[in-house]
Amino acid sequence: MIYEKKRIYIVVKTYPSISEKYSELVCTAGIMEDGTWIRLYPIPYRQLEDKQKYQKYTWIEVEAARNFSDFRRESYRPNLPTLAAEKREKGRKADWDERKRILFHNQEIYTNMTHLITLTKPKINPLSIAIFKPKEIEALKIENDQRDWDPEKIAKLKAESMQMHLFKDEKEIENEFRLATKIPYKFSYRFTDDEGRESTLMIEDWEIGMLYLNCLKGHGGDERMALDDVRKKYYDYFLTRDLYFILGTTKAHHRMSKNPFLIIGVFYPPRPRENKEERPQQYEQLSLFDL
Repeated sequence: MIYEKKRIYIVVKTYPSISEKYSELVCTAGIMEDGTWIRLYPIPYRQLEDKQKYQKYTWIEVEAARNFSDFRRESYRPNLPTLAAEKREKGRKADWDERKRILFHNQEIYTNMTHLITLTKPKINPLSIAIFKPKEIEALKIENDQRDWDPEKIAKLKAESMQMHLFKDEKEIENEFRLATKIPYKFSYRFTDDEGRESTLMIEDWEIGMLYLNCLKGHGGDERMALDDVRKKYYDYFLTRDLYFILGTTKAHHRMSKNPFLIIGVFYPPRPRENKEERPQQYEQLSLFDL
């Protein structure tokens, strides 16, 4: 495996999932300096050193090698000890023009889902990450999901962790093995493309999971109120913005699904020529959730 140093602008960070092979993982994707996409996997994000933990819309440097066990052309395996993350200044105002300049550089913005899906079909170098501009958002769907991680999978992971760390006691392993909170809801957008084709895709972004958890804490554990806040941002507020989806496929479903995409990121700069003074007042508090 040949590693090369990469400089990457982070655009996507999915909410943590658990894997029988890798424990808790985050899928990360970004734009390299030449404007091409790269997917970094696996990354056990919460086990990184604090100085290595990266935010969306910041640059990182890392050695990475093309993952030839994954047929998707954007997939690379990071050499985690080499990861260095830029730190964003606290209180720094979001520079949407700079974000757009980096994200849209050398990138096609797709508007037709049928055409986009055809680009995932070639056996050699299929497309698996893309920027998509929906014509109309019809609904934000919120559905119940499992409230806890799969207990059999967790038990297997803990047993493997015990075998790997023979000189650590159970309490030390338990502290190392803390998993992200399971989000007991699934979030999806129903939308149309430029030909009126309707699609419903799940949202896997880190931001929506953390928004729900932060709102849940702020409302003293009231799930209904937390979900109302998620809807206010992802539907009411985002419909006032210039909304784009970052779409990505999973290796397991890329070749099997009629539409293999998930929404792995949401990009929401102000609309062109938006006058800040005309911004609806009821959305001002939601700017607290902007990245």
